[in-house]
Amino acid sequence: MIGCGAVAEAKSGPAFSRLPGSRLVAVTRRDQALAADFARRHGALRSHSCAEELLADPEVTAVYVATPPDSHARYAIAAMQAGKPVYVEKPMARNAVEAEHMLEVSRLTGQPLFVAYYRRCLPAFLKVREWLSRIGQVRFVLCELVRGPDPEGPNAWRVQPELSGGGYFVDLGSHLLDLLDFLLGPITRARGTPAWQAGMYRAEDLVTAELAFSNGALGIGVWCFNARPEDQRDRVEIVGSRARLSFSCFRPEPVRLSTGEEFLAEPVTCVQEPLLATVLSALRGEGECPSTGHSALRTERVMDAILGRSPG
Repeated sequence: MIGCGAVAEAKSGPAFSRLPGSRLVAVTRRDQALAADFARRHGALRSHSCAEELLADPEVTAVYVATPPDSHARYAIAAMQAGKPVYVEKPMARNAVEAEHMLEVSRLTGQPLFVAYYRRCLPAFLKVREWLSRIGQVRFVLCELVRGPDPEGPNAWRVQPELSGGGYFVDLGSHLLDLLDFLLGPITRARGTPAWQAGMYRAEDLVTAELAFSNGALGIGVWCFNARPEDQRDRVEIVGSRARLSFSCFRPEPVRLSTGEEFLAEPVTCVQEPLLATVLSALRGEGECPSTGHSALRTERVMDAILGRSPG
């Protein structure tokens, strides 16, 4: 594991020791004392002082890159060139150009590349996918994520574009865009308008978007991070020819059908564990993982289009 901060602490780290056929061999982090502490608490055999040491460790047979996005490409490429499959945090990279480079190295080395879009395996969203057949032909999608000002302050890495690739739209919006790709098929056309309204940091704090899907459905999205805390919203609606589905991307709310049915998923303690189980299955040649470099590259391209970034 390269990087073992907050995301690895609860969302992914515990799964590596719980899943059959998996164990956490080694970790590294810029702060060696914190890396050693993480290793002790999560049962890793050792901690290394740098990524190069970890990649040279003969007992490490696959690598999880859990650093901020500015180093995803560098570490993932180094791991694949060292002959090790990679599971990288989302977003896959800071932009599609970096993601394309990662995928090309995966092709050249023959090493698999997986991306941590774990909602593709969570029960609530699998239920949404199952119930899509009950709403008829999908007409359109409405997406709305409204939050208050950045809770981590203007110096957080998530709102420093050189580190994250953008602001909270890139960090959080990528989850929903990838989920829509999983539910409805690839987004074939996207355009958007980013705005810098509050002036708290250099990253955008409001993004609106228009989407078109391969199945003919259209979509509209708004991601706002400068509203009053009491006006927070997290809502996705998929409207079909026979019924409507509604759900939340980030809150533990029921999936609702307009016919009156509801489904509330049981909480998943370690949210990346179901996806990591599919990664292990794929590495053994026993199944497939639904979140790969190929699917994550599509999301990178959609975000670039929405933010008006040059394709290269």
